[in-house]
Formats: sequence, C-alpha cells, structure tokens
Amino acid sequence: MSQVVNEKELIGTGLKKRTEEALADEFLRKAVAFTTDKLKTGKLKATDDFGQWEDWRERGRLIRKHVIDNLDYYLTQFTDNVAKAGGHVYFCQTADEAVKVFMDIAEKRKAKLVAKGKSMVSEEIHLNHHLEEHGIEAIETDLGEYILQLAKETPSHLIIPAIHKNKQQIADLFNTESGESFPPETKVLANFARQRLRNYFLEAEIGLTGCNFGVAESGSITLVSNEGNGRMVSTIPQSHVVIMGMERLVPTFDDLEVVLNLLARSATGQKLTTYTSMITGPRREGELDGPEELHLIVLDNGRSAQLGDPVFQEVLHCIRCAACLNVCPVYRHVGGHTYGSVYSGPIGAVLTPLLQQDMKEAGQLAYASSLCGACYEACPVKIPLHDMLVQLRARKVKMGLTPLAERAAFKTFQTAFGNVTLYKVATKSAYYLQKPFISKGFIKNGPGPMSGWTQSRFFPMKPKQSFRDRWSTLQQELANGAKGQSAPSGSAADKRGDNQ
Repeated sequence: MSQVVNEKELIGTGLKKRTEEALADEFLRKAVAFTTDKLKTGKLKATDDFGQWEDWRERGRLIRKHVIDNLDYYLTQFTDNVAKAGGHVYFCQTADEAVKVFMDIAEKRKAKLVAKGKSMVSEEIHLNHHLEEHGIEAIETDLGEYILQLAKETPSHLIIPAIHKNKQQIADLFNTESGESFPPETKVLANFARQRLRNYFLEAEIGLTGCNFGVAESGSITLVSNEGNGRMVSTIPQSHVVIMGMERLVPTFDDLEVVLNLLARSATGQKLTTYTSMITGPRREGELDGPEELHLIVLDNGRSAQLGDPVFQEVLHCIRCAACLNVCPVYRHVGGHTYGSVYSGPIGAVLTPLLQQDMKEAGQLAYASSLCGACYEACPVKIPLHDMLVQLRARKVKMGLTPLAERAAFKTFQTAFGNVTLYKVATKSAYYLQKPFISKGFIKNGPGPMSGWTQSRFFPMKPKQSFRDRWSTLQQELANGAKGQSAPSGSAADKRGDNQ
C-alpha cells in the first residue's frame, strides 16, 4: 500500500517514520526499483547512441551557469519580450503572492474550472488546495497526475508522478470514479482517462501549465510532454496561465536545442519528447487557435537567496530531468513520498531546505543520502549534489540544529580522540562494552544510535588487541624477517654483482 503524504506532518520530524513505512512496503520498493532501472537503462543507451555525452554535459553546464550568473539580464529580456508579444507578466516573491495573482486572474475570468498541465511549481505552492478553498475545480490532465488526484496523493517522482502505482491499483481508482469495471489493461485505462478528460479541456475557463524553459531572445515559453494534454491546456481555454520558476531560462534557441537534447535523454531515454511546444504570446488576429490571454507568473519563493552563494548557486542549474532520482540508492528504496516534499531524491534533499530556508526541519533531508556521488554522474548539467549535501549537513551542525545527544556524542568523541590517554582508555573499554551485543563475531542489535545501522547490517566487533597495540610486535617480526631473508654469500645476486 503506497504512502500518502500528510501535509501537516513536518518534513524532518516525520522522515524516519515515512522511511520505515516505505521500507516495509515491498510492492512500493519493487515498483520504484523496476521503473527507475528502466529509466536508467534507457538513459545510458540514449546517451551512448548520441555520442560525446560528456561534451554535451559540459556545454549544458556552461549554458545554465551563464544564465544564472546573469539572471537579472535574461529575466528582463525574457519578460520584456513576453509583454511585447501580448502577454501579462507578474513577479512574485513568495508562494502566497503567486496564489493571489492566480486567484485574481480566475476572479476576473469568473473561472469555475481550471485544466492543469503538469506543473511541479503549482505543486510547490499548493495551488490545488487554494483553488478548492475558493470553490474552483482544478483537474489534472497529465495521466499520472490525474491518477494521483483521484488517489488524493502527491507526486512521488518529478517525471513519472505515479511511479509507485501498478495497473490494478489504477483500474481500481478508475472503477471507483466511473462506477464501471475496467480490466487492468493499459489501452483500456488510457482510453477511459482520454474520454473523461476531453470535456475538461473544452469547458475550462483557464488552462494552467508550468514552463520547462523560457527563451529570452523571443519571450517563448517551451513545454515538453509525452501526452497531448499540454497543447490542449495551452490552446483551448480562453486564458493560459504559466507559472515559471525564475531560473528556468535559456538565452537563445540554439541553447534551447542543447538543453532539450539533455533533458529528453536524461529523463526518459528519448531522443526528443513526443510533444515540444513553443508558445510566444496569446492568439493573434487571424490565428485559428490559442488563448485570448497569456499570463506569466514568475516565481522566486526562495530561489534568489541562492544567487551569489559560492556553494549552492549551482542548484539553480537544474533542468528537472529526475536523472538523479533514478540512480540514487536511497530514493530507489523508499520512493518520493518519504521526502515529504514536492521535490524528492537528491535534488529535493538539496533544493527543499534551500527554498524553504528551513534547516531545522527540511534540513534533515540532507541526511537521506549515501553520498555516493551517483547523482553527479547522472546529472546532465553536472550539479555537484553530493558536495551540496555535505555542505548542508555542515550548515546544520554550525547552526546548532542537530540533536543534543548527537552534539554531546561528538563532543565526547572529540575530547577522547584529542587526548592520548583518553583515547587508549576508550579503545580498550570498547572491547568489553561491546560483548553483550556480539553474535558470531558481529555486533547485532546495537545500542542507541547504532540500532539504526545494525537493523539492516552487521557491524564488525572490535578485536581485543588493536593494530596500535600490535605495532611494536609487528615491527620486531618485520625486522627478524628481513634478517632471515638476507642473501647468503656466493648467491646468484653476488654473481650478478661480479659480472657488472
């Protein structure tokens, strides 16, 4: 049974509980592992076929670095061009401001129905919840998001939000929704969703999407998807509202070509996503389709706080491909809901505490990592997430936000290992203190903090005599061995010496 994230449950405080629930859910673990394996294998093949992948990664990194280093310039250029094309632009510093702007647009349109394309930023600001409070129905038209909306769950993956669901679970949801009985077959389930969602496209007063990339030189909004819903949402309703994270820009269409190649191959192993839409302003006179109005909400919500930070600015380079999730050993075991945040996996563990500016609670996500570095190797724009996770842990320690017992333990460790006498006493005492927990040469069911480690692995016991204790004896053995191996007179070595 999959997890349902309780929004009132604090991210850090509930992390251990959510982790234990996920580890106990065998189906969840198998489903996530199966799909991430498939995505990872697809990426490797796609990048290998593409050729010179490391050169493309470096080019992508430089493009994103250039944009973020000059974000004020490109934001001005982009939004000016959006306005020139007939769009309305709103800069919002916080999530609440973005929600208010959207509500004002909805009120002017007297909107009762919003058809949504896939948008992680709308999840970030909990827009659906606010729409519901104001009596406005929001319908997710992305198939995965629609499934989760029926299940009253949040996305557990950036690209495949319903990664933790199987066909039978989806069929059960659709059966409950429709009152019919559908077999767990992909074509049948997809056809039901298609028929059900079609009317929403036609009836919605507002279509809402995110923005994969904004092209600064033209003011174009780029959307990529593998379903046709993105184009339907952005062209059929009278108003199209785009919510975009302020960092999601590229300077030119040449740069867009690079990042689109990186995104598709890294995300799903495709050469190009099925639908790539470029929207420049609302419908013009004489055009047959498109919205009458285009509204662009540019969201900060903690992003600008990373600008100029020598350690964390690079997190804004992210293109939301989710490649880091697919290789992360932690994510692959526990899934996305464990993180308790919209953004999961290694990028979520870094991004969430930075955006929320909350090291006390959200900062605990930095410990949901093995620091293996697989995320960096998978990242198409070379974000050093593993280094950032270490720096977040260091920041949490410096701020004094770690548990009192942990701080006391490390203070004791520092004192003991900084004094020769105390070090010797501690190491000798450890041999006797471990005895109640030893079984067959290993420590099992360790005490206190060790219980978490030994719950799933064995810890080797400390030998009675340490290497330091044995060193004098080993030196003597080495010396005696060297004497015994000295070459006798008249040996082959001597003869070689005579011949030289």
